[in-house]
Amino acid sequence: MEKIKIDFCDFNPNFRKTDNFLYKLLSEKYNIEICDQPDFLIFSNYGHAHRLHSGVKIFFSKESDFPNYQYCDYSIGPIWLNQPNHLDLSHYVLYGEPSEIIKKNDDHEKIILEKTRFCSFLVNSYNWRGKKSNKNRVDFFKKLCSYKKVDSAGGKFNNIGAPLSGGSRGKINFLRNYKFNIAFENRSLVGYTTEKIFEPMVSRCLPIYWGNPDINKEFNPKSFLNLSDFASDDDLINKIIELDNDDNKYMEYMQQPYFYHDIPNQQFDINRIHAFFDLIFRTRINPVARSANKFLRFGRWIPVKRYRFHPANPSSWS
Repeated sequence: MEKIKIDFCDFNPNFRKTDNFLYKLLSEKYNIEICDQPDFLIFSNYGHAHRLHSGVKIFFSKESDFPNYQYCDYSIGPIWLNQPNHLDLSHYVLYGEPSEIIKKNDDHEKIILEKTRFCSFLVNSYNWRGKKSNKNRVDFFKKLCSYKKVDSAGGKFNNIGAPLSGGSRGKINFLRNYKFNIAFENRSLVGYTTEKIFEPMVSRCLPIYWGNPDINKEFNPKSFLNLSDFASDDDLINKIIELDNDDNKYMEYMQQPYFYHDIPNQQFDINRIHAFFDLIFRTRINPVARSANKFLRFGRWIPVKRYRFHPANPSSWS
């Protein structure tokens, strides 16, 4: 396999360079070498170490961050930008396999017998003066509690005794006994779909969703409840109450495939991701980090660059 020298930086403190989605994916096709002076740098938004590099840089985000092409040549993230140097990659792809939400072998009668609890809600941060969406999900939670107690298992508004532990898999196991889960995104942005809808799907827990306006391009809208399909919170709550009191109507949603025809959507297409990296690795460019030097000559990061001349594409420079 072709050797590719890469490095990762500016990820969260728990990030491991040789145990993450991108490293594992790239290792399927390339001989990946992690080194201090890489040909390609993949960085995120938890720091500024990427400014020390002058080579080809790929910005990677799991959140709704727009790339700044003053600092990166390519970008990967859960927003849809429709440009050749960006790969839209929904956050939920990092949380499991598409096979986990394919329903064709489900025992629906058994699943519904396991649904002994009403609805769940998990939120770990809340700023009542913050984004409208942050407040929206809390307001909806409080409204739905006026019908029946919603079990809140997060760090905020916890009413089950202690916050849930075990990460994503702990949440998935927790949700298995619930009929519904409030799965609101942090914000509404085209293409921004996170694990919030994927985790209840894995648990066969009917998601109550709000967020990506184009969510129907990724998942079958008959398989979940979408606030955007209702005139108001109250209309959606009335629908939840209806399904909670009629197992046959609830079952109609549960029998619907999450993917159209149970075929995984393109976000899970590994060949699409490989093709994007093939483009990066085989295209000779003058990295923006180097071309910007003449304009940022007196910037505080320029004197401490790890190296000025990137070894990956020397023939592209005169």
